[in-house]
Amino acid sequence: MKLSQFSFKLPEAQVALYPHKTKRVVKTSTGEERTFEVTRRDEARLMVLHRKSETIEMYRKDENGNPIEDEFIEFKDIVNYFDEGDTFIFNDTKVFPARLYGTKEKTDAKIEVFLLRELNEEMRLWDVLVEPARKIRIGNKLFFDEVNEMVAEVIDNTTSRGRTLRFLYDEDGQHDVFKRSLFALGEAPLPRYIIDKREVHHATEEDMEDFQCVFADKEGAVTAPATGLHFSRELMKRLEIRGINSAFITLHCGLGNFHEIEVEDLTKHKMDSEQMHIRAEACALVNKTKQEGHRVCAVGTSVVKATETAVGTDGMLKEYEGWTNKFIFPPYDFGLADSMISNFYHSQSTLLMETCAFGGYDLVMEAYNLAVKHGYMFGCYGDALLILND
Repeated sequence: MKLSQFSFKLPEAQVALYPHKTKRVVKTSTGEERTFEVTRRDEARLMVLHRKSETIEMYRKDENGNPIEDEFIEFKDIVNYFDEGDTFIFNDTKVFPARLYGTKEKTDAKIEVFLLRELNEEMRLWDVLVEPARKIRIGNKLFFDEVNEMVAEVIDNTTSRGRTLRFLYDEDGQHDVFKRSLFALGEAPLPRYIIDKREVHHATEEDMEDFQCVFADKEGAVTAPATGLHFSRELMKRLEIRGINSAFITLHCGLGNFHEIEVEDLTKHKMDSEQMHIRAEACALVNKTKQEGHRVCAVGTSVVKATETAVGTDGMLKEYEGWTNKFIFPPYDFGLADSMISNFYHSQSTLLMETCAFGGYDLVMEAYNLAVKHGYMFGCYGDALLILND
């Protein structure tokens, strides 16, 4: 397929800059009503796509099964579409505060450093992206705090914006102390399409919590597995009570998901590699679910990518530790999950392409057109799409 086939017009107002919030009204002791907003990640909208019947649901139904106009399905209603014995696969990667702001030596010019991954713990070497790249050269020293305790030296160029930094920080060789100090200076690595559109071009303290899945455990991601953000602790408990299993795999989501594709022929596009780990415990649970005839739901495009990397020819999930640069777009023959959840993503996004491969190009694009028409929100903080194989 061609890149242009994944284009659609998305109004700027439908790009979510903050997580879903709900208004609550409370009465004070004097009888006065006060309205305030609370973040409710599981009350975002959920559209449901039925792959075999080629139908799309947007509204809750009354007792007779008729849609209730303008009463949209919410994400927490997802429990109604699954049964005891089914298994959800979650990505338990943990986002770290990867975006740093500092100054360049001598000129005090303001710079931005985006941490990608630690290359060498002992030498404090990090793979990073820098802005403005043309002014940051090998040998430059970069300062990140007012007392000049956190200093880094540029020791190599990796790409046009990529650099290798050596942090000149010594706290008796204690790596944990260094990382805590470094991360204390960073902020949540929100995508640029969010940061650049906000009134203040910075993440807030709340973003570090909002841009993190409640089940996040394995540190290493520089962007959140966005679909997992919809799950609250209450919703996770409801899944457990219903007898729905939770399996956890790890894929450290990178910035490649936000890169623009520069070729019309999708077979010529190369994805960035991302580190992943699928353990024996997850394999045993997922494979048991399949063998017993229950459903397996992949929560997010990162889970689909990871499981399709590690699935065997027998349709069973295998242990895996390494890297994947799998690029999934239509047509694609999936080997593991029979249902998936994704967010609504931007035009020409690789994440949209993967969703189309799973749900069927025509049906998913129809769902996207409905989402635009009915005011659904898009992006990492946006609404969600459930794809069922029925």
